[in-house]
Amino acid sequence: MAGILVGRENTKPIELHYEDHGSGPPVVLIHGWPLGSECWEKQIRALLDAGHRVIAYDRRGFGQSSRAISGYDYDTLAEDLDRLLEVLDLHDAALIGYGMGAGEVMRYLGTFGSDRVSRAVLVAALPPLLFETDSDPDGPDRSAFNDMRTALEDDRPAFLRRFLERACNFDELAGTLVSEDSVRARWIQAIHGSVIGTLEGLAAWLTDFRDDVRRIDVPMLVIHGDADRVYPLHLIGPPLSEGIPGARLVVLRGAPHGLLWTHAPQVNAELIRFLASLASR
Repeated sequence: MAGILVGRENTKPIELHYEDHGSGPPVVLIHGWPLGSECWEKQIRALLDAGHRVIAYDRRGFGQSSRAISGYDYDTLAEDLDRLLEVLDLHDAALIGYGMGAGEVMRYLGTFGSDRVSRAVLVAALPPLLFETDSDPDGPDRSAFNDMRTALEDDRPAFLRRFLERACNFDELAGTLVSEDSVRARWIQAIHGSVIGTLEGLAAWLTDFRDDVRRIDVPMLVIHGDADRVYPLHLIGPPLSEGIPGARLVVLRGAPHGLLWTHAPQVNAELIRFLASLASR
């Protein structure tokens, strides 16, 4: 198993598992919560076929990475990403973050800059600030977030099943764009994640990325579905597309939060088009 040392906990190392395939301009895939790098299965082949070197890693606590008891704040997660880029000696890399993984992209660029990064993509990203102000009546209800955490603590397996069904709008798309088996496969990924990492990862959604967004200086693509029930579009589009100079927002009609699976052809086409347009300059 390929692993990168990012720390130690008592007598054991904390390692990140990663896959590194292909050749060409490097692309680093950063997965969402509560999954692992396997969530990119429909994108990896497409990116390889388009001539990219594709690196997909598991966040600490998830997939095959070490189940550390700490380090789920975005400062540490960005340091983990920086360590990966350093060990693999990547330059002119494209960072592609999905869901919670968009946070690593924003915090990394805001903290470490863009010396190793040439472009970035945020897919179904969490907002720069989840709870804006009391003056935003359409924003998410903080009490609903607290209820989510309580439900996760009370019955993690049941909560994760409900969350994954909600993420792919299973009530509307079942039998067409998503199957019960695909939801179950993601549930298996999620249930094998660290209990502490899953709880603390949810808490990390509350991170304020507004200063990070202001520091981003690379071309940025934002892909979001207008049927996302986890991070509604109105919380994402304006803060990112207007806050990052030159950022481009692509809205996929009818796409839920789990669009990597349900709308994979459209997502893949946008990724490849964006990466190719920059490479040709």
